[in-house]
Amino acid sequence: MISRTLLRQLPARVTTGAYVLNSGLGKLHADRQAAESMHGWAANTYPLLGKLDPQRFAALLAAGEIVTGLALLVPLVPARVAGAALTGFGGALLGLYLRTPGMRREGSLRPTEEGISLAKDVWLVGIGLSLVLDDAKREDR
Repeated sequence: MISRTLLRQLPARVTTGAYVLNSGLGKLHADRQAAESMHGWAANTYPLLGKLDPQRFAALLAAGEIVTGLALLVPLVPARVAGAALTGFGGALLGLYLRTPGMRREGSLRPTEEGISLAKDVWLVGIGLSLVLDDAKREDR
């Protein structure tokens, strides 16, 4: 029997998991140019990543997205684990948004046209936190 908690979480887990998994699968075999572009953008925001080879970075990013997507899609993975992974992934994307010049309007958190594609990832953090909190709430009973 499927628990009511899992039924409540299922729409968010399936839609978000499929989205993140698809994104990771798309990056899995990134060509050199795509890998360099992703790596350059990430390394500008997170300088420590600059030490990685771009192809290695792209492969690790793809693997992280695939694992996160699968954690959301597999109901046996506890919501707090899947939610924590999604929150971390979404938080890293929001870091790109907050730290990359030109993504936000001057003196504001509101996105520019260029920033909308990253600002929208705030929903990943929201869903991730909701899964973690929903699981924590269930334990309180």
